[in-house]
Amino acid sequence: MDKIFKLQQNGTNVRTEIVAGLTTFMTMAYIIALNPNLIVGFGQGAFGAFGEDAAAAWNGVFMATCLASAVAMFCMAFLANKPFALAPGMGLNSYFAVVIAQIAGAAGCSMLAGLQAGLCIILVEGVVFLLLSIFNIRQKIVEAIPLGVRLGIGPAIGLMLMNIGFGSNAGVGASSENYVMRDFFGALAASSAKEKLGEYWPAMVLTVVTMFIGLFAIVILAHYQVKGAVLIGMLAASVINWLGQFLFLHQNPFASLATASWLPPFGDMAKTTLFKFDFATLLSIGWGTVIILIITFCMIDMFDTIGTVIATANRAKMVDENGNMPQMRETLVSDAVGTLVGACTGTSTVTTFVESASGVEAGGRTGLTALTTGILFLACIFISPIAAIIPAAATSAALIYVGILMLGGLKNIDLSDMAIAVPVFIMLLAMPISGSIGHGIGLGLISYTVIKLFTGRAKDVSVLTYVISAIFLVKFFLAF
Repeated sequence: MDKIFKLQQNGTNVRTEIVAGLTTFMTMAYIIALNPNLIVGFGQGAFGAFGEDAAAAWNGVFMATCLASAVAMFCMAFLANKPFALAPGMGLNSYFAVVIAQIAGAAGCSMLAGLQAGLCIILVEGVVFLLLSIFNIRQKIVEAIPLGVRLGIGPAIGLMLMNIGFGSNAGVGASSENYVMRDFFGALAASSAKEKLGEYWPAMVLTVVTMFIGLFAIVILAHYQVKGAVLIGMLAASVINWLGQFLFLHQNPFASLATASWLPPFGDMAKTTLFKFDFATLLSIGWGTVIILIITFCMIDMFDTIGTVIATANRAKMVDENGNMPQMRETLVSDAVGTLVGACTGTSTVTTFVESASGVEAGGRTGLTALTTGILFLACIFISPIAAIIPAAATSAALIYVGILMLGGLKNIDLSDMAIAVPVFIMLLAMPISGSIGHGIGLGLISYTVIKLFTGRAKDVSVLTYVISAIFLVKFFLAF
């Protein structure tokens, strides 16, 4: 292991890397079920839009999520030797679901045909990214981002992680309503908010208690330098949540295991999503629309990945004095390969996950962390019901803790320079509000470029930064 992953050189060991990989897995295991829910069930409750194809399509996207994520992480482990985990990106999968519905409506076809047409977009995006990564063009884009702005990406992602932890990652509710922890805090100030929660109030209280117990456990264990503090804290929070469900909600948190299917649905994937590219349906909506969709997916994915890699690498001290990370090309190639495999098997764009920061905080420094997480994703083809019983509130504790730590990166930024301070604070606001790392970086680069341009320091801005800022301006303008 040491020879493959250079463990001693990176100041780590097998046990630490495996614990880090398990920690990352627990914080992002939600994507395994959530991704097919979003893509197949977008706005349709019990997947009504897919009709009789619903169950098979769900299973196809589920299998694709596990397989594409695992392959991408194996590439990350052996090509780049980095602890970053990859899976179908949140935000991108929701947008993909909207695109599927739009294609189906415009082409007058079934939702399954719309899904198969949409996978063509992901395939083209993967090919483009693979070529850009191989020829180092994506790395040049990374290096074009000014160092001060790069340093601000980590704290901005930290705020976004905290927003996820306090928000949608820890919700309770049913069918059309999903109450999140913000509602609990709102109910403390307004009785009407508590009344709105109604029967979900006890579950909301348990959710908040679980999160705080997990957070405090992680902080205390980390203070005493306990190895695997994040993982142990999540496990402690999970146990508390399960006990609370038994004792106070009179629910069995393990009930789903009794009726769960443990056999991988390979047949459904082969029938619905495996190499099921429908170019004819895609092109029927018009070349111009297709090109805009491809560019949009490329822009969002590129800067989501870049932002996550930069922030996590800074936190793990994997960058040099210029803020550049070794093996950046291999890291980005792994991302592109994951997207290609995702397109071939049946899911939206695969990207580097911000939850990788939890594994890094647990001590992960090499590809062995990514390999561990990848093996667990592959195992979920058989044991997904077990991953499904991990309470979201327990993983929220880890996300909030890591988010707080990432905010500490603000101390490394020269906030006396408005050309840096303004873009950084815009990113701090934009990322958690928009839920998009790419959009936050885009607004940061635009503001940096504008301030430099109109304060007599236009030469400080590289040509590539001008180009990227202009592209983002066009994208944002077209969005309106």
